[in-house]
Amino acid sequence: MSVNHPVLARSRAVLAAAAGATLVAGLLVAPPALADGGDPQPLGSASDLGVEAPAPDEVLDASPAAIPGRWLVEVEGEPVLRGGTRATNSSAQDAVSTRAEAASIPLTVEESFVQGWNGMSVEMDDTDVAKLRDVQGVSAVYPVLEVSAPVPSDSAPEDVYGNAMTGVDQVQEVDGLTGEGVTVAVIDSGIDYNNPDLGGSGVDDETADFPNDRVVGGYDYVGDDYDSSNGVPVAPDDYPDDCGGHGTHVAGIVGADGEVTGVAPEADFLAYRIFGCDGTSSTDVILEAMEQAQTDGADIVNMSLGASFMTWQDYPTAQLTDALTANGVTVVISAGNEGTAGTFSSGAPGVASDAITVASVDNTHLRTPYATAADEERAYSAATGGPAAPTSGELALIPAGAPGSEAGQACDPAAVAPASGAGEALLVERGVCSFHEKALAGQLAGYDAVILYNNSPGAVNPSVEGDPAITVPVVMIGQADGAALQEALAAGEVTWTWQQGTTVVENATGGLVSDFSSYGLTAELALKPDVAAPGGSIWSTVPLEQGGHGSKSGTSMAAPHVAGAAALLLESDSTLEPHDVKSAMMNTADPLTWSLMPDQGYLEPVHRQGAGLLDMVEATHSTTTVEEPSISLGEGENGPQAVTVSVTNDSDQDRTYDVGVRHGIATGAPTFDPTFYTAEGIAEPSASTVTVPARGTAEVSVTLGEDFGEDGIIYGGWVTLTGADDDLVVPFAGLSGDYQALPVLDDQGMGLPSLGVSDGAGGVLLDPEGGSTYTMQQGDVPYLAYYFSYPVETMEIRAYEVKKNGTMKVVNPSVGLIDSADHLGRSAEPEVFAWDGSYALKNEKSKTVKNGDYVLEMRVLKPLGDPENPEHWEEFTSPQFTISNPAPGKPGAR
Repeated sequence: MSVNHPVLARSRAVLAAAAGATLVAGLLVAPPALADGGDPQPLGSASDLGVEAPAPDEVLDASPAAIPGRWLVEVEGEPVLRGGTRATNSSAQDAVSTRAEAASIPLTVEESFVQGWNGMSVEMDDTDVAKLRDVQGVSAVYPVLEVSAPVPSDSAPEDVYGNAMTGVDQVQEVDGLTGEGVTVAVIDSGIDYNNPDLGGSGVDDETADFPNDRVVGGYDYVGDDYDSSNGVPVAPDDYPDDCGGHGTHVAGIVGADGEVTGVAPEADFLAYRIFGCDGTSSTDVILEAMEQAQTDGADIVNMSLGASFMTWQDYPTAQLTDALTANGVTVVISAGNEGTAGTFSSGAPGVASDAITVASVDNTHLRTPYATAADEERAYSAATGGPAAPTSGELALIPAGAPGSEAGQACDPAAVAPASGAGEALLVERGVCSFHEKALAGQLAGYDAVILYNNSPGAVNPSVEGDPAITVPVVMIGQADGAALQEALAAGEVTWTWQQGTTVVENATGGLVSDFSSYGLTAELALKPDVAAPGGSIWSTVPLEQGGHGSKSGTSMAAPHVAGAAALLLESDSTLEPHDVKSAMMNTADPLTWSLMPDQGYLEPVHRQGAGLLDMVEATHSTTTVEEPSISLGEGENGPQAVTVSVTNDSDQDRTYDVGVRHGIATGAPTFDPTFYTAEGIAEPSASTVTVPARGTAEVSVTLGEDFGEDGIIYGGWVTLTGADDDLVVPFAGLSGDYQALPVLDDQGMGLPSLGVSDGAGGVLLDPEGGSTYTMQQGDVPYLAYYFSYPVETMEIRAYEVKKNGTMKVVNPSVGLIDSADHLGRSAEPEVFAWDGSYALKNEKSKTVKNGDYVLEMRVLKPLGDPENPEHWEEFTSPQFTISNPAPGKPGAR
């Protein structure tokens, strides 16, 4: 459909007027006037502003971050989609396998990839990885990462609000866009194609309705019982049905047509199932599905998943994403749900350069179950991991304690007053400890339900999963409702009455970036995410066995909104390439107010929202585009830089724009609890206006940079082009100072890095003084506990034997390392490396050290660091410890 069609010219005025009424609160606050440049002004840390950042446990998890024994081996040569050939790539992979065998590196090839990424997934001993990197023809070796099925939270029926927030409802109604003729691949937990909203008959039978008029194809890679920890698909069949629920919810947002109306209700689906009913998937399985989606002719691929904190853009799933987009497939990916963990928290494949990576914005309204108490309806979200909330019955409400008090948070079961009998519910404030701990305290005290209330504005969807299991209903109400009930209880008795059905309430955080939405940047300092869309409290389809419809929250819900929007754009103009779709969305997005101080007029950090909230009215109808959808400035030690962007006008009239810059809130160290600043870098447009000729192009130059005199502040904003008919933005971001000057090894308040010892129950206790003796049996091995506050270019671990005269001799001198890894992400939590005493010689199989005294050394090369520059490395050497293996020569359990 041509953007110059006269119908669209008339429609645009109607749409613009209608869309004006849908602006959400997050867009209505005018920005304050801030001085150009100058010193950053701190506004507080995330924890100061109420964000519950994850805190490390005293006992560390001994499980490795990557899946042991499974690796992705990249082989030299371009994949087919980049100009290589299948035969050449297969031959190169065979040659690598042969050379590995000759070098005494036993490996089993599980899967070969040639189409969009040239490499193999293999099983091999972890100790051989350092040797494999030196094999001729190997470009890189990456760990296979576990990918958890995102756990969206339950909440609410039909969501007309998400589509209204982005103007999707307007382009559906006025332009008649439905996504017809566009195929969207959903790589997820499958799709319940029995659901009538997705073309099904309404009969719950996985052998029926596939394929149907909507779900036209797909593949089950894993089976119901798959979990990546076992690495083996469990009876996959011909039916990519969904028993988990996540993929069906995602598909409904893309294009349900029934009780729920998705963004593109006539788009076709391909369902690629990479999750079982429970458990995790892995990046090698995801690679298979991605290649198949391209082979099967998908126009758009939606991946509401990712390996959190793997922010390097050369990870194989990110490489394959860029290969798909280079060959005409628009790839839309969720930014991740690690927002409370701070910066550098998104992951692959969403960090891919050419993907459209999507942040989540809270819905303006919530439709939720409810109860009545103190003469008002009290909307709630039911906690996952506990029994369903009743739809009838009364309970006497009992406060655990006053708001803000230790008793009121019910973290100490001994401090919770026991229930006086049956028929009572405990009212508990959020904060300090987990939802499971609070629920368990109420359960142990004999209450029939636990009513949690928020300690800050916004909707929260709690989980009470844990051991022991929660057996009483647990629900969460909002902060205002909690305060009102506390006040009513102070005046007398209050009865909580469960109700059937749902109620609609305004969301206090509607139009703001969701608290769970992850931050960029990528490890290479590229700007991510790209755009934001509704993802908090979205009503969509779920499998029939789960009720057919339900509400969930997550960036998993924001990505399919954008995937559906991409289908509408491709329907309107089938000549659009993936870059065109991405540019149209980003150019016309609307920057959002900062969620942590929504009344102060600041804008959310650009590395959390990208260009801003999707605006489909403008994306569909704007005749002006900026070729460069975003600007990544990198590190700032070289000073400000002049950036030029190209602006193209496809209309028959000249367009004049005022050129300006808006700044977002900046973030600084530490990454896991970032400090927020007003920190405007240098932003100097070369001219105050630009005129773009009809059917022509003009260039806009802006000098951007920083002058903070401080390393590590991530700053940015938007170059703005403000015209009579449309407004365009180009987001930019950079990091002040010297990236390699930032410390990577962080102590986490625990004295990390540190030697560790097993607690005998799958955990690790810190042993900072050393001196321990390890038997090397049943997990009694030396551990290195550490935390990376930034992504790491290279990690190397060496072991040294301490001789009786005090001198040290490196273990494994022919290789020099007992372990190494390239391109590791920032730590989500303290990590551990377990050494079972084994090492791999240059051309021999693994050996095991003899009994004696040893130390371990960890070296890390800082991100984008020069390996020849000693200042770009950080080192830690452990205290001395003793190995006393009763069965020498046999490595301990890893």
